[in-house]
Amino acid sequence: VQLQASGGGLVQAGGSLRLSCAASKRIFSNNGMGWFRQAPGKEREFITSISYNGATTSYADSVKGRFTISRDNAKNTVYLQMNSLKAEDAAVYYCAASRTSYAQRDARTYAYWGQGTQVTVSS
Repeated sequence: VQLQASGGGLVQAGGSLRLSCAASKRIFSNNGMGWFRQAPGKEREFITSISYNGATTSYADSVKGRFTISRDNAKNTVYLQMNSLKAEDAAVYYCAASRTSYAQRDARTYAYWGQGTQVTVSS
């Protein structure tokens, strides 16, 4: 397994969750990383991404100011801190490793995908 996401679960609206994604060093060290999500009946959407060194991040407008992406290159792990969760944030969340070193928004630039972790938000 090259990408392993964890941390999903059930949370009340307004609450917080932190997702983690552990990656193999080969696909993490020099790669941008991203988080995407897919809700039932909807297309997969970009949430956030981070460059290989953490210097650059990008966020979807829907999560800006509420979600924070970070990475620990010593642990080959990327995190997604989600605060002020809303019902519309409920989805399966996927982490991905980009083919490039940059904070990419386009899913087509990602070569490796984790298995997804479910986030459920109760209102």
